[in-house]
Amino acid sequence: MNPVYADLPTTVFERMSALARAHGAINLGQGFPDDPGPADIRQAGARALLEGDNQYPPMMGLPALRAAVAAHYARHQGLVVDPASEVMVTSGATEAIAGALLALIEPGDEVVLFAPMYDAYLPLVRRAGGVPRIVPLRPPAFRLEEAALAEAFGPRTRVVLLNDPLNPSATLLGRDDLALLADFCRRFDVTAVCDEVWEHVVFDGAAHIPLMSLPGMRERTVKIGSAGKIFSLTGWKVGFVLAEAGLMRGLAKAHQFLTFTTPPNLQSAVAFGLAKDDAYFAGMRAGYARARDRLAAGLTGLGYRVLPARATWFLNIDIAALGADDDVAFCEDLVVRHGVAAIPVSAFYPDGSVRSLVRLCFAKADATLDAALERLADARRRAA
Repeated sequence: MNPVYADLPTTVFERMSALARAHGAINLGQGFPDDPGPADIRQAGARALLEGDNQYPPMMGLPALRAAVAAHYARHQGLVVDPASEVMVTSGATEAIAGALLALIEPGDEVVLFAPMYDAYLPLVRRAGGVPRIVPLRPPAFRLEEAALAEAFGPRTRVVLLNDPLNPSATLLGRDDLALLADFCRRFDVTAVCDEVWEHVVFDGAAHIPLMSLPGMRERTVKIGSAGKIFSLTGWKVGFVLAEAGLMRGLAKAHQFLTFTTPPNLQSAVAFGLAKDDAYFAGMRAGYARARDRLAAGLTGLGYRVLPARATWFLNIDIAALGADDDVAFCEDLVVRHGVAAIPVSAFYPDGSVRSLVRLCFAKADATLDAALERLADARRRAA
């Protein structure tokens, strides 16, 4: 096998989920909601499956969905793109990321990455022949630092891969951080691949700012979104890509030899969903914010130190405040002895350097969160 993949361990998500199944644990590790997703969008998908065309849709995506994507981002983020030449539909955001890296990287090109990071990034960069240059972001703020960027960027830098809002830190970058990164991209003539799947799942009145919207970034940004995250339909795997027309032509050539296309009924349903009024998006955010607050308040009341969570479906607890210094051991003990699955944040750092944070998913029903809190209370009592 290719050593990029042959040498990879089983992901921590699979290991923790397997332990959760084996021990009958409540799974707050993997990021998926309890809710089945909006009924009207699912019904639109079912109708399109039964009444619509089920043969190959266009490689770039259904025209109706591409038009809906363009209209959606114009309305919500002020981005103006041509649906015919600057929008592409993919089978999920991970495929979009893989295709972008394969299209943009030649062997030996350097790619700037930020840790903590989605565990697919490194193998995808290496499979494309890229050389990773990793910039660690440190808790609790996870801010960009000019000195760290200056050390990572250089004459061989071809791509920077940014996840914003950031999973697992549950943070989103402000305009100052984005302006700093944009300056480095312009200065070194770098293309930014922006994994923005959590762009709608932001709280407390915050608003996601796409890097593409900053001066000089329109023509050098690949913006990636996910219907699965916007509509809490993680199994649908419908992603979309926005990029300047010339850049998109290269991205499309990689996409056509990966998944080529995406189920047409799901595309039709997502087009319907993207046109929903603002009340849907506000209600979705309010629902997740309420779940976040429920879990955060419960954890705080039990004596856990909870980091702020401004976006995504996750929050983190700082186990250093409990006298623990090994997040992997903490999570294994939590699932085996106390029946709650969580994710050690060190898994998101290639060097495992941050070992004091544990990630929990709050995109669950109240009863699930309350049951988990009861078990976490037992874990605190036994540790006392």
